[in-house]
Amino acid sequence: MNNYKEFLSFINNLDYRPKLLLHSCCGPCSTSVLELLTNYFDIDVFYFNPNIYPQDEYIKRKEEQKRLLKELNIKFIEGDYDQDLYNKEIKGLENEPEGGIRCKACINYRMLVTCLYAKKNKYDYFTTTLSVSPHKNSKMINEIGYNLEKDIGVKYLYSDFKKQDGYKKSIELSKKFNLYRQDYCGCKYSLNNKKSINKDMI
Repeated sequence: MNNYKEFLSFINNLDYRPKLLLHSCCGPCSTSVLELLTNYFDIDVFYFNPNIYPQDEYIKRKEEQKRLLKELNIKFIEGDYDQDLYNKEIKGLENEPEGGIRCKACINYRMLVTCLYAKKNKYDYFTTTLSVSPHKNSKMINEIGYNLEKDIGVKYLYSDFKKQDGYKKSIELSKKFNLYRQDYCGCKYSLNNKKSINKDMI
């Protein structure tokens, strides 16, 4: 699958329910993705986000994700929150701009761990909610996913969840479930970037 039209055609023609491991970056981003995919897959959500800083913010986002999944009766799985390992993955890229190669390394790491968990636990597919954000590069995310599929052997489900008003729906559903919506991506570099932008606007 190389585009969203092919993706929709694929899931609409499924005649069985594969097991999908969905990496989720946060509750709000998972809302519209789950609304779409639960019609076709048996889904477990894998919350693996050691990039989130500070830890209080991580816990707040995690608890919101758990609360949403409890309402939807979907299994929540938490990956390790180890910022030392995360910092090793992005070492030397700390000063790269938002959306650049540091972010690619971060996304690759989170998707790699998701894929390895899917392999170990015999899921049919894995994917991520990350492409629902208009600030994320879906082409890059899908390239990472397909490379992991080739290297590890778990099928990757193409994603460009911002399409078909996916991002707009995520906002609407977040309001419906009264979810906390963060105002920065997650890592301390994106937090510092937000503070810098706000300072420039004063």
